[in-house]
Amino acid sequence: MNEANTSPTNFIRNIISEDVKNNKNNGHVVTRFPPEPNGYLHIGHAKSICLNFGIANDYEGGKCHLRFDDTNPSKEDVEYMDAIIEDVKWLGFEWGNNLFHASDYFEQLYDYAVQLIKLGKAYVCSLNADEIREYRGTLKEPGKNSPFRDRTVQENLDLFQKMRNGEFEEGEHVLRAKIDMASPNLNMRDPAIYRIKKVSHHRTGDKWCMYPMYDFAHGLSDSIEGITHSICTLEFEDHRPLYDWILDELGVTCHPQQIEFARLNLQYTELSKRKLIELVKEKIVEGWDDPRLPTLIGLRRRGYPSSAIRNFCDRIGVSKKDSRIEFEMLEDCVRDELNQHAPRVMCVLDPLKVIITNYPEGKTEELDIPNHPQNPDMGTREVPFSREIFIEKDDFLEDPPKKFFRLAPGREVRLRSAYYITCNEVIKDDQTGKIKELRCTYDPLTKGGSSPDGRKVKATLHWVSAAHGLDVDVRLYDRLFTVPNPSGEKEGTDFTDFINPDSLVKLSACKIERSIIGKQPGTTFQFERQGYFCMDTKDTTTDKVVFNRTATLRDTWAKIAPKADHVTR
Repeated sequence: MNEANTSPTNFIRNIISEDVKNNKNNGHVVTRFPPEPNGYLHIGHAKSICLNFGIANDYEGGKCHLRFDDTNPSKEDVEYMDAIIEDVKWLGFEWGNNLFHASDYFEQLYDYAVQLIKLGKAYVCSLNADEIREYRGTLKEPGKNSPFRDRTVQENLDLFQKMRNGEFEEGEHVLRAKIDMASPNLNMRDPAIYRIKKVSHHRTGDKWCMYPMYDFAHGLSDSIEGITHSICTLEFEDHRPLYDWILDELGVTCHPQQIEFARLNLQYTELSKRKLIELVKEKIVEGWDDPRLPTLIGLRRRGYPSSAIRNFCDRIGVSKKDSRIEFEMLEDCVRDELNQHAPRVMCVLDPLKVIITNYPEGKTEELDIPNHPQNPDMGTREVPFSREIFIEKDDFLEDPPKKFFRLAPGREVRLRSAYYITCNEVIKDDQTGKIKELRCTYDPLTKGGSSPDGRKVKATLHWVSAAHGLDVDVRLYDRLFTVPNPSGEKEGTDFTDFINPDSLVKLSACKIERSIIGKQPGTTFQFERQGYFCMDTKDTTTDKVVFNRTATLRDTWAKIAPKADHVTR
């Protein structure tokens, strides 16, 4: 069995390669991605998905299972399961016939629990939740044995059967592993492995009224499936002794190796499920698919390519040390991908009308413009040019400063792939004094954007024909928080104190060229000179097209952050 030559090196792959070399597990490599179906996946999960599926793909005959750890039906939903399946497929991974659920093993897990009781390694405890916490002790003080710890095997078997039969109420009893109440590791102080929950399960219905705890079900599910390497994040490092204890005491034939790695922490966002839930419930964002959230469904709607997410996960690597990854690295991966593949269009976000006075009235030219300047295979598009066009308001200043090279009175600029124009007159509204339109002239000899006499201009502007452009809505998304670490920024503050008020700016009546007609929602374009924008998959209709900004063309934040505490467009 050979490792792929393109595999990125990290300590986990080194461990697995050594195991394969030594024919451990008969040279097999079987990993798993085990999400709990109690929420939407985010980019932190993407790191685990890419790692587990990537490792399986890197070894001949390797497999990665998708297994739902559905042991807590009170918090789980089929909606989340369907979303997780879609997200993993979107990232580009397949599991074949290896889709499993912890609930597939409920009967086997129950039998394993009975086996522990018979071995004298588990007992039914009748302390309530508060009493169990009190008996557990602290990091500095050992715990105390439960008064029910010495129940006989037969008594425990009878009580456990009655728990299964539904003869007790929730919280009345739990089944606990009998380990060591003085252990320095709190996870080993007789942890609960079964609790009563009279909740219907989305797969097993009302067959069960008690369910295994995650720590009990997870390792045994790994063992049942023949997982060789159980890869998880660092917060489970202290749980590894319990993982191993359960498998050792039961003498299972397959004992997977648990290996921990540092989870992904990303600047200017939050990956805590609890905090993401708060953002959604408090309507700080507009739902789980809000493009400002780090959820995969949100990033997909924003226009992030799955290939960029995979590339990002490769770039950040795998280590045992926690760190916060710069948001710029993620954005760079997105830009790198979209720069290669996104077709170009022109869109004016804040329109200012320009009348070209010496251009023939009623005339329209169809300019043949490349869809991608570096990729001729992407072909060309026809863009109409006429006497009246729109440019960006920001591209004109009546009294420009020294380094402003765009349009100004008496100045000549280039219109992208069209002509040179010169501003001759500024027309203002009589009542407000605001600029209403510009009167310009064009040089007909500069068609295509170059001058036969070799004269140069310092600025090129994008534009849209007033008679032919389409109205679209555009949403300018930016980082959700104004500080890199909203939860740890300052003592006495809440992470919501740092919500970026400019994380979403909604624009209407933007002008875009008509070449977008017929394009499907989800298509991403580069708006020339503006950034990358994705046609929204949720709010776009036959009557209204909505674009979400995926990323700017360059990192404007790096320049702004030292000078201001807010984001500008």
